[in-house]
Amino acid sequence: MNALPLTVAGWLAAYQGGASARELLTQARQRCLQLQQEVWIHPVTDAEFEQQLAGLEALAARFSSRAALLQTHPLFGVPYAVKDNIDIAGVRTTAACLRGVEPAEQDAAVIERLQAAGAVWLGKTNLDQFATGLVGTRSPYGTPHSVFSAAHVSGGSSSGSAVVVALGGVAFSLGTDTAGSGRIPAGFNQLVGLKPTPGRVSTRGVLPACRTLDCVSVFAHTVDDAGHVLAVIEGFDSADDYSNFRPGPASWPSKQLRLGVPATVSLQADSAYEGPWQAALQQARDLGHTLVPLDFALLHQVAELLYSGPWVAERHAVVRELLEQTPELLDPTVRRVIEAAQHYSATDAFEGQYQLKALQRQLAGLWDGVDALLVPTAPGHPTLNQVAQDPLGANAALGLYTNFVNLLAWSALALPSGRTAEGLPFGVTFIAPGGFDAALLGLGKEWQQQAALPLGAAVSPWAEGSAYPLQSPQSQATVLLAVVGAHLSGMPLNRQLTERGARLAEATTTASRYRLFALPNTTPPKPGLLRVAEQGAAIAVEVWRMPTAELGSFLALIPHPLGLGQLELADGRWVTGFICESLALQGALDITSLGGWRAYMQTLQTPPATATAPASSPRNTTGVSL
Repeated sequence: MNALPLTVAGWLAAYQGGASARELLTQARQRCLQLQQEVWIHPVTDAEFEQQLAGLEALAARFSSRAALLQTHPLFGVPYAVKDNIDIAGVRTTAACLRGVEPAEQDAAVIERLQAAGAVWLGKTNLDQFATGLVGTRSPYGTPHSVFSAAHVSGGSSSGSAVVVALGGVAFSLGTDTAGSGRIPAGFNQLVGLKPTPGRVSTRGVLPACRTLDCVSVFAHTVDDAGHVLAVIEGFDSADDYSNFRPGPASWPSKQLRLGVPATVSLQADSAYEGPWQAALQQARDLGHTLVPLDFALLHQVAELLYSGPWVAERHAVVRELLEQTPELLDPTVRRVIEAAQHYSATDAFEGQYQLKALQRQLAGLWDGVDALLVPTAPGHPTLNQVAQDPLGANAALGLYTNFVNLLAWSALALPSGRTAEGLPFGVTFIAPGGFDAALLGLGKEWQQQAALPLGAAVSPWAEGSAYPLQSPQSQATVLLAVVGAHLSGMPLNRQLTERGARLAEATTTASRYRLFALPNTTPPKPGLLRVAEQGAAIAVEVWRMPTAELGSFLALIPHPLGLGQLELADGRWVTGFICESLALQGALDITSLGGWRAYMQTLQTPPATATAPASSPRNTTGVSL
């Protein structure tokens, strides 16, 4: 049994019980350094680790209780790892290439959100070079192997990220997924691999493989943990041109689903997967689902476009200069894959788009007959020797049930589903339309509970429920809502939030682009928050997680001249807040210098000496109140 917590829920429960973050994280870091050396490209340094610990201790000192700390920082002190094509400020992003690059100037969007939630990174992990591969063998930093067999590949391209979680080094990790890189390694290491709908999670600060298709993925031991992390990292990012977060359904209308399965499943003869696949089909029936055999021919045609079509040119766009100037730095197989892009023309690119659009149209009716797809995560599990003998063929075979998903903008969840007679893990993947990420998590939790497999390579059993209440993804019936005045905790209108099941997510400030005004003749007193082009300041706010189903009744309570709009937080996120008509601020008292509504309310007990004269003409037409 592991002495340290294995899951996100376990880490949070330990802190709730009073455990020391410094002590636990120091032990976790030591354990990480004892894992397969090949999984790491950049283990966290002493200075980087100490800086994060000091930040945690300073953060904890601001709270009167652990409960309050964990409520507002949902990943406080939870260790994680990061695939080394994702930027961390001050650290080089190598993408597993021995080239000279400067340290990243700023964090990727996902790292910003994880750090704001209190998570602690313990290293950057190995990968197939430039995220080109599904095997995990194409790196000058070494070759990780499956945690169940030193002779078998770990899966890629997110090889190191999967292995460090499966071995219990960290509670979760970030990978990326273009063709299956966040699912194949999960299947080969008995993990949960969550591949969100493209655009749901920002890819700002991620070195692209295929910019139009890439997704940041999550590896975890449990579906609950994966959902908890997704709830932190998902959301719209105005700085990412491909950001496209749209809340989707929390579940299907019925618990008994129609699951589309391959009418003729393609499994490699030496995989020993036939038995586990049949057992998976039976498990689906036992859960009350109906299996619907489907012809996957059109899906396989979509999949072929990814590497046998002009989309490989997207990879060429990333490494073109390297290929021209120092081609010897490219892995030979990666180089062969990307060089093929030079054979495609702009005409080919458009023809590929036309072909994809035609296939998308033909597949549009698929979801009329089924609710989700159930497929083997991979058709087989090759050995390192098999990949060495046929690097392109062995890799191509692995993408049979993964390559088409991002081209169709769908969501997917890879899950453990048994073992072969030799003890190798077998995994399945549920695939659903775009936006069904939260619904897939509910389905996956039910599946994992039924399977009750050990977690990763550990002996710890999976148990029903969580040791700590975990967050749900935003689309699972919640939306972030920033309040600045009468709805703050302890204020007169806060009950309008709590009686609708809203939960405090964090206390923070706006970006330094706002001015705060006290609106005249309002009962109870209310502020107006105005975004300005200059002379702005950071204003204290609370961010609450409001059930989407309750948002309508809440909107009905908002009086004129207020409404809902977008508010920029100090960390660059945009969340929903209250818009105030500019005309309502004419003659309102400017209380910006006080920094927040609480400070102003305290001055009402004495003359408000720090407030400025009434505003005469606001600088723009949009404000945020409450």
